[in-house]
Amino acid sequence: MWEWLLAPLFTDRPHLLTDVQQWHARLMFVGWAVLAPLAIIVARFFKVLPHQDWPAQLDSQFWWRTHWIGQVLVFVCTVAAIALVFKLDLDALSNHSKFGYAVLLLLLVQVALGYFRGSKGGPSTVGNATGDHYDMNLRRRVFEMLHKSLGYFLLLLSIVTIGLGLWHVNAPRWMWFCIVVWWALLVVIFVVLQRRGYAIDTYQAIWGPDQKHPGNSRAPAGWGMRRMSRR
Repeated sequence: MWEWLLAPLFTDRPHLLTDVQQWHARLMFVGWAVLAPLAIIVARFFKVLPHQDWPAQLDSQFWWRTHWIGQVLVFVCTVAAIALVFKLDLDALSNHSKFGYAVLLLLLVQVALGYFRGSKGGPSTVGNATGDHYDMNLRRRVFEMLHKSLGYFLLLLSIVTIGLGLWHVNAPRWMWFCIVVWWALLVVIFVVLQRRGYAIDTYQAIWGPDQKHPGNSRAPAGWGMRRMSRR
């Protein structure tokens, strides 16, 4: 059994990796198979924490800090990993490389989008409570649609890219097995949390359910998000 798991997936060609390629693979795995999906899960399902006395306690920063730090680390891992193999890719671009550069390009677009998310605003703002997010104006609604859609698409694209990388280097079977099991576990966690109603509207998580807040008159941003009244 162990010999079968340690053997390359395809027996007709070897599994060969240089030290540089190994570090490239490690960085990309940590970034896109671990940090990126966990950051998305936290941002989607932990805007209101289980022990939080919502709506008496609003605007938990746990999800925001976790998501932001996680995605910054994803960006760092991606840039570092691609820099390691850039000279190798100049000689010949594999399908894995092409998908990898597409991931980098869209990641840069996602980073740029962050600068167009607009101001927050809200009753706690000193002076004028108006803000792009609090008002849920067109700018903010477009940002949320693009940011969330591109985020999920990037995650799916990264899965394909990792699979192409494993195929390109003829990775051993145990790597395929571990990655498939890990992603299956993430899918199960996602489905369970979604069905239990943890995907709470960001706007309500920040400002509560009172209809005096202008964003509560609009539909929640994103698919499968739910509104709460009170606990």
